[in-house]
Parts: sequence; C-alpha cells; structure tokens
Amino acid sequence: MLFLEALKMAISAIKAHKLRSFLTMVGIIAGVASIISVMTGISVVQVAIEKEISVLGTQTFQVQKWAAGGPISEEEWRKIQARRPTTVEHANAIRENVKTVDLVGPELWSYNHIASYKDIKTNPDLMICGGTPEYTTNNTHYVELGHNLSHEDVKVARNVVLLGYEVAQTLFPWTDPLEKTIKIDGRKYRVVGVLEDKSSAIGGRFNHYLIIPITRFIKTYGLREADGDERSVNITVRARTPGLIQQAIDETRMIMRKERGLKPHEEDDFTIFTNDSNIRAFNQTTAGIKAGSFVIGIVALIVAGIGIMNIMLVSVTERTREIGIRKALGAKRRNILLQFLMEAIILCNIGGIIGVAAGFAIGNIISIVTDFAAHVPLEWTFVGLFFCTAVGLTFGFWPAMRASKLNPIDALHYE
Repeated sequence: MLFLEALKMAISAIKAHKLRSFLTMVGIIAGVASIISVMTGISVVQVAIEKEISVLGTQTFQVQKWAAGGPISEEEWRKIQARRPTTVEHANAIRENVKTVDLVGPELWSYNHIASYKDIKTNPDLMICGGTPEYTTNNTHYVELGHNLSHEDVKVARNVVLLGYEVAQTLFPWTDPLEKTIKIDGRKYRVVGVLEDKSSAIGGRFNHYLIIPITRFIKTYGLREADGDERSVNITVRARTPGLIQQAIDETRMIMRKERGLKPHEEDDFTIFTNDSNIRAFNQTTAGIKAGSFVIGIVALIVAGIGIMNIMLVSVTERTREIGIRKALGAKRRNILLQFLMEAIILCNIGGIIGVAAGFAIGNIISIVTDFAAHVPLEWTFVGLFFCTAVGLTFGFWPAMRASKLNPIDALHYE
C-alpha cells in the first residue's frame, strides 16, 4: 500500500507541475538519445558489415598469405608481405591429406579488367577470379542462370566464364547471355553461367567480377603481378560438417606447416580464418568507438542527473508547506522519501522512453541515406532504462532525503 500510495502521489505531483516535469526530463531525453542513437547507428553499420564479411559458409574457412583483416602495425604488414605465397600445390595437399574436408577451392584474383560483347563494353574496373567449381559453394555465391564451372573446364583450361550479375546486365541488357562469346581484355570466352545478384551496402563488388578456370587464369595472366610480385592463392576449404570445422582447421594447419617446411618453434607464415575470425577483427576495430560513445552518453546522463537533482531541490523548496501539511496529517519520513524518489524515477524513465525512441530514430537515419537495412538493437532499450532508473535513484535521493527530514512545524510556517 505504501508503494502504491507513493506512486499515485508522485504521478499527481508530476501532472500538477507539467513545465517543471518537462524541464527535468529534457536532460534525460538528451542523454539517453545520445547513447541510443550512437549505438543504433553503430549497430546498423555493424549488422551490414558483418553480413558482408560473412561470405564464407558456416563450415568453410580460408587459408592465405595475407592477414584476415583488422588494423595491423607497419611492422606486422612488412612481416606479412615478406611471407611466401600460398599455391595451388598447397590446395592439392590439403585436398589429398585432410580427411575432414570435402571441398577445397584455390582462387587467384586480378583487377582492373574490361569485358565486351559486340559494341558494348564495361568500365575497365572488373575483377577476374581464377577459380574452380568449389568457389560458388565455399563463398556462398551461387549460379542463378546456366551452370557452374566444371572440373573438366579446369582440367583443360577452357575459355569459359561465369558473369557477375551486373556484368551480365551491362553486356546483355535484353539478351540471354548463355553460350554467347564475350571478350575479356580482347580474348574470347564462352558464357556458361551468371551468378546471382549479391548487392553490397558497403561498396563490396560482388556483382562486378568474372570467374574463369584457374588454369586458364594462370595461362593468360601468369603467376606474377604486373609489378613482378608473385601471386598468392587464396584457398577456401569446407569441413564435412560444421562440427568438424575446428578439427579441419587444425589438420589443415599441420599440413600447411609440413608443406612449407616450418620447424616446431617457427610461427605460421600463413593465415587461416573463418567468418567468426573476420567478425572478431571487425569488432575489435569498433570496440573503441563503442566505448567512447558509451562514456560520452554516461557523462551526458550524469550531467542530466545533476540537473534533475537541482530541479528536485527547487521542487522541495517550493513544496515545503505541502510537505509540512502531509507530515501534520500523519505522513512519515519514509512516505515523503518514497514519494520524491518515485517522482525522480518516473520522470527519468518517461524521459528515458522518449530518449530511446528518439535515439532509435536518429540512429537509423544512416539507413535512409545509405543502402544499410534499418536495425533496432532492443537490448539497448533495457540498458537505457536501467541507467535512467539508476540516475533517478542516485540523483533523486538527496532531494527526497531533504524533503523527508523537514520539520513539520517549520514547514507549515514556510512562505
């Protein structure tokens, strides 16, 4: 009964002093909205980027010379750059010796190429992947029209090609591209398939590349870049089941170390990564931003809490006579204390709810001006309201205690 009575009186007091109540909530609204908007904005970007990072299947990992991603020092970069390239022979060794895997696909990449069909040309910015039939499954980018590369295509180095979705749209806006002959850098290739549309919200170019057999790639472009550096093969590997992925990674690491002649005390001179390791690397880069934003929001809430305390102290002064009358009628200290605490908590949570809604709206503005999907991180609703309750309790306690300690006789004589 004490709680319900205090709640009713707190709500009545808030309604009776609407302007003061609004001014009390403004700081809370701003503080909560600042936290929620930043965290929502980061979540919108993070969900989009994690989706794009997750190009490998759930039971697939990649072996390559380069680092998996994330910030590295200049010294680490020089060390990685000095590594020996990974090769097709390494992929073959994994395929032959690791019994927990079933699909092994080597890939070679080259950039800034041009494709044409009759008098239609693409921009000279296409990527070419020299791949194998395993590419589409391991990279979760499937053939929508026609068929995939075959092992025979790879074996005899056929001039066949899979078109990225937008490449097909550019070269064949009104025509079925299958079995048509296009030119890539002036060389003829027969179109055997078109990859499904895989749009990117962060500039990934999943629709702007071509896949040719890796053997044809090597014959045409060689194993050295234009600057003379040796090309390094990316090797995608699929474990037979998701439950075997860690065992497959361990066995692959052993084979790679053996193939590369590494001694027991020497560290790996190659990188193995999965979707999860990519996402962890991304989260490490955003952890500082999240922490900084959270601290700024907490500071804003503390400032708002100080404002609430000052306004509540003014409220206690203005309502001194009211408090005196209540005490004269039998109200105890705990009744007064609980009423003022309830006022502070209710005001903070009303402001918190408005701030959460405003924060979600502001944070999702980024999805309006970009191709990112809107996202509402509901867990931050509870975080925001928890902090609002904590602010109400912390900064409302002193005014509530001061009100509860007023002498009823002095309070009744207050003008």
